[in-house]
Amino acid sequence: MTQENKTRTKLRFFGIGKILPFMKTFKNLIILMAVLGLITSLIDVAITLFQRYALNNFVEKGSFAGRLPMYLIVYVGAIVVQTLATYFSCSRAMTVEVSMNRDLRQAAFTHLQTLSFSYFNQNSVGYIHARVLSDTSRIGSLASWTVMDGVWHTSYLVFAAGVMLAINWKLALMVMAIVPLVAVLFSVFQKKLIRANREIREINSNITSNFNEGITGAKTVKTLAIESSMEKRFVDETAKMRKRSVEASRIRGLFAATMNLASSAALAIVLWKNDLISSEEVGTFSLFMSYAQGMMEPIRWLIDAISDLITTQVNIERFTNLLAVRSDVIDSPEVIEKDGDSFEPKKENWEPLKGDIKFDDVSFVYPDGEEEVLSHFSMTIPYGSNIAIVGETGAGKSTLVNLVCRFYEPTQGRVLIDGRDARERSQLWLHSHIGYVLQNPHLFSGTVRENLLYGNPDATPEQIERAVKLVSADEVVARLEKGLDTDVGEGGDLLSTGEKQLISFARAILADPRILILDEATASVDTITEQKIQAAIDEVIKGRTSIVIAHRLSTIRHADCILAVRDGKIVEQGTHKELIAKKGYYYDMYTRQYEDEEAAKILSSV
Repeated sequence: MTQENKTRTKLRFFGIGKILPFMKTFKNLIILMAVLGLITSLIDVAITLFQRYALNNFVEKGSFAGRLPMYLIVYVGAIVVQTLATYFSCSRAMTVEVSMNRDLRQAAFTHLQTLSFSYFNQNSVGYIHARVLSDTSRIGSLASWTVMDGVWHTSYLVFAAGVMLAINWKLALMVMAIVPLVAVLFSVFQKKLIRANREIREINSNITSNFNEGITGAKTVKTLAIESSMEKRFVDETAKMRKRSVEASRIRGLFAATMNLASSAALAIVLWKNDLISSEEVGTFSLFMSYAQGMMEPIRWLIDAISDLITTQVNIERFTNLLAVRSDVIDSPEVIEKDGDSFEPKKENWEPLKGDIKFDDVSFVYPDGEEEVLSHFSMTIPYGSNIAIVGETGAGKSTLVNLVCRFYEPTQGRVLIDGRDARERSQLWLHSHIGYVLQNPHLFSGTVRENLLYGNPDATPEQIERAVKLVSADEVVARLEKGLDTDVGEGGDLLSTGEKQLISFARAILADPRILILDEATASVDTITEQKIQAAIDEVIKGRTSIVIAHRLSTIRHADCILAVRDGKIVEQGTHKELIAKKGYYYDMYTRQYEDEEAAKILSSV
C-alpha cells in the first residue's frame, strides 16, 4: 500500500475524510488551536519537572538561597503563558464549533432545497430535522473540542513518556506497558459500539419524528381522541431507546472500567518498583508518581473520545449520505451554465414564457411506485387555455400538474413548454412563471404582507391592494387587528383555513404567472366566498394558461377541456357538454354531485 493510500485509509477512518472540505475553511484556526493546545500540554509536563527540581534542590537539600528567585520567576511565567494559551485555544475551539455548525447546517438546508418531492415523500420531518440539527452539532463538536482535547491529551502522553524515558527508561517502559492493552481493547469494543450507536441514532430519529407529528398534528390528535395511542407510540419508541442506550452504556462502561484498571496499574508499578529510583532523588519519585496519575486523565479521555468518535462516525455517515442524495429532477450542466441555478440565477439569459404546454408521448411511474400512471399520453394545451382535471380523491389528479411544474420528470416522452422540452431550461425559470394555489395552503411565519411579497418581492402597495381585492382577501385583511401587518403564526395557524386559502391565492396572483394552477383552491371556503373567487378566477385566467384541479364540478363547466382521472389514468377528456353527452365516468360524477347539492339545498330550507 502506497503512502497516499495509507493516508486516505486513515482519513476514511471515523469518516473524518468526508468532512475535511468543511474543516479546510477553518484550517488556520484549527492549526492555531492545536499549537496553543500543544503549548498548554508542554507546560503541564514542565510543571512536574519544576516540582522535581524544587524537591531535589530546595526541599531535600534544605537550601533556598541563590536560585529560588529565578525559579519563582520562571515558574510563574510558565503559569501565565499556560493560562493565556488555554484561554485563546478554548475561544478558538468555540469559534470553530459554532462556525462549523453554521456551515454544515447551511449546506444541508441548501441541499434540501434542491431535492425533488420524492425525497420529502419518503422521509419524515423528524428524520430530516435530526440530520440538519443533531448530527451537525456532533460533527461541529468533533472538529473543535475533540481536536483540541486530542492534541492536549495525546501530546501530554507523548511528552510525559519522553521525560520518563530520559530519566529512567526501565521504569518508564513498565508504566507505558498499558498502551498495547489500550489498542487491544479498542479493537475488541469498536464494532460493538458502532452497531449499538447506529441503532440508537435511528431510534432517536423515530422519536423526533413522532414528537414532531404529535405537535404539528395536535388538533387532529385531539379531535380524534387518540392521545393514548400517540402516547403509547411515543412511550414504545422511548422504551426501545432506553433499552438500546443501556446496552450501549454497559459496553462503554465495561470498556471504561477495564481501561481505568489498566491506567491504575501504572501507579501501582511506580509504587512497586520504587527501588529503581535513587533514594536521594525524592523529586524523581514524585515525578513518576505525578506522571503515572496524570496519564490517567488522558487515557480516560481517549476512552471517551474513541466512543464519541464511533458515535460521531454514525452522524457523519448520515449527514454525508444526506448531501449525497441526488434529486430526481436536475438541470443539465449546459442549462445551469446558461440560466444559472436556484441560488445563482442568470435572469438576463432567461427567455420569456408564453404558456403553450404539450405532452408528447408521456409515460410516467412515480419513483416509489411500480404501476404506470400515464402511458404514452399526448395532449396539447394552447396558450390561454383553461384545463380542468377532475376525479375522486386519490385518483391521481395531481400527476399532470406535477409533470408540468417539473416536480417530477417523465419516465418516457417529453413535456414541452412553448415548443421546447422543459428540461432545456432551468427549473427556476419555469417555477418563476407558475402560480400555484394549493388545497391546503402554507403560509410562512411573519405578517400577511411578508407572505404576499413571497409572490413578488418588488410588488408595490398598489399591486398588493389590487391582488388582495381581486380574490376577496381584502375582507379578511380588514378583520385583522393590524391589517396586512398582522402576524399569521407558524404555518399560518392564527388564520382559518379559508383565510389562508385567500391569502395564498392573492400571493399567487401577485406573481403575475403565465401558468396558473389551482389545486381545489375553493375547497376550503364558504359558498359566498367561492362565488367571489370564481368570478376572480374567470378574470384572472384571461391571457394565461390555467390548470384547475376541481372538487366542485359546477365550477369548471366552462373549461376548454376537462380531463377525468380514475385510478391514476385519464379515462375521458373533452368539454363539459361532450362528456355529459357520453354519459360515462364524468357524467356519473357530475349527476351524483348535483343530486347531493340539490338535496343539501332542500334540507337547508326546511
